[in-house]
Amino acid sequence: MATKEPDTIEEKEAVDALESEAKEFEKDAEIDRILSAFRLDAYAVLDLQPGVPESDIKICYRKKSLLIHPDKTKNPRAPDAFDRLKKAQTELMDEKIRSRLDEAIADARMLLIRENKWTVDSPELKTPEFQKTWRLKTREVLIDEEHRRRRQMKVQMQEEGRDQKKQEDEVEERKRKRQHDQDWEATRDQRIDSWRTFQKKKTNDSEKKKKKKMKVIG
Repeated sequence: MATKEPDTIEEKEAVDALESEAKEFEKDAEIDRILSAFRLDAYAVLDLQPGVPESDIKICYRKKSLLIHPDKTKNPRAPDAFDRLKKAQTELMDEKIRSRLDEAIADARMLLIRENKWTVDSPELKTPEFQKTWRLKTREVLIDEEHRRRRQMKVQMQEEGRDQKKQEDEVEERKRKRQHDQDWEATRDQRIDSWRTFQKKKTNDSEKKKKKKMKVIG
């Protein structure tokens, strides 16, 4: 069996090392890109253009998830990037969430058109500069929506808290009333005995006064 020449083996090892290094560099670069992407924009996290079909989302996710999978890289940030990538894919596969995102992106485009007094046919909309500005505007719109969502959630939680407290107060009031009725019933015989004793004493005092008065008159 023929053996390879040492210089040939060394060259192969050098090529393999370079390829491995390049692969690791690609993984690190993708992890950095994902973690620096605006997380409220799932398209940006997956590095996709809005409006792509679901098949493209699945293909893109599979390719990137295999590239940065924590089991295939020593990068300590890989788990966070992988989780964020998975979350973005899940959001885009959810019709309701994706629809809200698409609406925000469309709103950002219309805001730019109005602010710059353009029309939908303006040539400026086809430039790379517009694409960058559009993405930044989308970011602003999504941040505003997130703040609004959090405010609504806070108000809702406060209302739920008030309702919960009202229910707890009503339950406590019923407990107090029930305890009061139980205590009242438990002391019923004692009250009756006290009343009888009082009445008996009153009657005796009255009879003593009558006898004393009669004695004085006689």
